[in-house]
Amino acid sequence: MKILFICTHNRCRSILSEAITNQLAQGRIVARSAGSQPIGTVHPLSIQYLLENNFSVADLESQSWDDFSDFNPDLIITVCDKAAGEVCPVWFGQSTQVHWGLKDPSKIEGSAQDIAAGFQEAIDEISLRVQALLTLDLDVFDPISLKRAMLNLGAI
Repeated sequence: MKILFICTHNRCRSILSEAITNQLAQGRIVARSAGSQPIGTVHPLSIQYLLENNFSVADLESQSWDDFSDFNPDLIITVCDKAAGEVCPVWFGQSTQVHWGLKDPSKIEGSAQDIAAGFQEAIDEISLRVQALLTLDLDVFDPISLKRAMLNLGAI
């Protein structure tokens, strides 16, 4: 199964989701991330907190969803509300699309502890959702049953 995580700027939540999914899935899922308006750099705290949680940061980069026209994802997961409301490129038409609304830890203002807690909360939430996804038999899903299964896992 191939998953494309989308967030408008592709610098935090979608990057976290890509790294966590690839590591937890151990090859069962190939995850990538992209943005409709990518910033072009990964948020440095995304890298820091992924490393602190023992997730690989190899090959993470902020990219446009236009770079994935040949990726052909089975599943597209938007992780920010703004991206969920955007019109995706036509070539995503065959993909099952769901939304995992995640708080943006890069927007937290406050102490270093507050920011660390926000990143940890996001990492924990993504990890739980990916672990739930991995309990499914991903080889037998057609688009309708995949969407139904994702809805049952809390995706909208």
